[in-house]
Amino acid sequence: MSALLEIEGLTLRADGTRLVDDLTLSVAAGERVALVGESGSGKTLTALSILRLTSGIEVSGSIRLAGRELTTLPEAQMRDIRGRDVAMIFQEPMAALNPLYTIGNQIAETLALHEGLRGKALQERVIALLTGTGLRDPEQRVNSYPHQLSGGQRQRAMIAMAMACSPRLLIADEPTTALDVTIRARIVARLLDLQQRTIQERGIERGMAVLLITHDLPLVKRFAQRVAVLEHGRLVEVASTEQLFAAPEHPYTRRLLQSVPVRNVRPLDGTENVVLEAKGIQVQFQQRTSKRLFARRISTHAVQDVGFSVRSRETVGIVGESGSGKSTLALVALGLLRPGAGEVRFGGLPLSAYRGAQRRQLRARLQIVFQDPFGSLSPRRTIAQIVGEGLALHRPDLSETQRYDRIVSVLTEVGLTHDCLHRYPHEFSGGQRQRIAIARSLIVEPQLIVLDEPTSALDISIQKQVLELLAELQRKYGLSYVLITHDLAVVRAMAHRVLVMKDGRIVEGGDTLDVMERPTHDYTRQLVGASQ
Repeated sequence: MSALLEIEGLTLRADGTRLVDDLTLSVAAGERVALVGESGSGKTLTALSILRLTSGIEVSGSIRLAGRELTTLPEAQMRDIRGRDVAMIFQEPMAALNPLYTIGNQIAETLALHEGLRGKALQERVIALLTGTGLRDPEQRVNSYPHQLSGGQRQRAMIAMAMACSPRLLIADEPTTALDVTIRARIVARLLDLQQRTIQERGIERGMAVLLITHDLPLVKRFAQRVAVLEHGRLVEVASTEQLFAAPEHPYTRRLLQSVPVRNVRPLDGTENVVLEAKGIQVQFQQRTSKRLFARRISTHAVQDVGFSVRSRETVGIVGESGSGKSTLALVALGLLRPGAGEVRFGGLPLSAYRGAQRRQLRARLQIVFQDPFGSLSPRRTIAQIVGEGLALHRPDLSETQRYDRIVSVLTEVGLTHDCLHRYPHEFSGGQRQRIAIARSLIVEPQLIVLDEPTSALDISIQKQVLELLAELQRKYGLSYVLITHDLAVVRAMAHRVLVMKDGRIVEGGDTLDVMERPTHDYTRQLVGASQ
């Protein structure tokens, strides 16, 4: 196979620091290459440099697409290449999608610009693309805004947008991070199908090449033909997928392959009190069928008659497909969303009974780590201000020195150093931002933390460290966790009990190992099978 993408001696610098150092890599037409490494290793920066989206970073070296040098190409010609010849699935869809336009309009924009589609043909093509990603009710969702979709649904919209023009090179930056296991398998199959088809377009017969950036090693093993490993901006190993997994040569590669979540759950002794209890929770959302002013509204049942409890020192996992109601249920449990029916009690009292100063204390005792770290961190505040904000509100008795020491201590616990205190969220990788979000929730020493996909943006080595950290904090402080995730390996490693949600209902629940190893519901069996 001839080389479609050729990168030679690529070096990226910022403020005198080498972020990527002398990287040389090629991707052949029709080839699937995975670029793996820890957060901050330069994977995403390398991908952005191909599209010339590295504003403020000094770039040297050569990047050629089908023999055409991209680093010196006029910007007008680069705009023609982006989306048509090279497309990218970004890691954080909420940051990449325009909040003022529906997802249908954003997908249509690419097709109208590069393929000239209009009217009914354009609408049908957009819906077909959304259908291909597994998005439920695409005819309705096409009129939804990004904030009206779950994380997984937004990611599928991003995938549809990237696939719109059948690009010659698809750069997939963590394309399945926010997706549940069943949809992940469907998306991988869809990518394989599109990549393997040879199409005739503009007189060039070709198959789509894919550069996959991910920390999901099982995905790499199933999807990629070759693997390139980055450590601190340097390429340390390139090999075929089969060879790399069977006999990795570099110590760093071997460490990555050994970073598998291990069950780390301390058994409960039966003396634990109930911290949080929810009964008969129901939530409905109203959505317009179109953008017309007097359009008909339809009701969507996000959560239907759900009840569960969480004891002290217990982790309860909630799993299910994107849009099944997991995150909505968590927001109700935290008092951030009022249910249409049902009641949530914390510490034996209804959440509605907490008022005034008690309400403020409740906020410290109940914390959440959101799924999207970029959207949940203020871009105008430094890391010290973000992490320390809770202390300023809930611990005014601490001196400035004590507050500073606590911030540094918590950041160290989540694997960050004090030199990040005066930097801003955009200067960190997705995994690093998630660790900052975790530190922000830990610093006020809460009683219960809702973990909404806490490791979805983390590479596997850091994921294992964070899970160990959360387990240690639970033992040390008696914390309770509500763990929302689509990663069954994380549930198996961390949760005492697991609840399986489908279409807003709990269809199965019980001891984690019992449910994972002996599922009784067809849907649970489907989830377990897709994760293996």
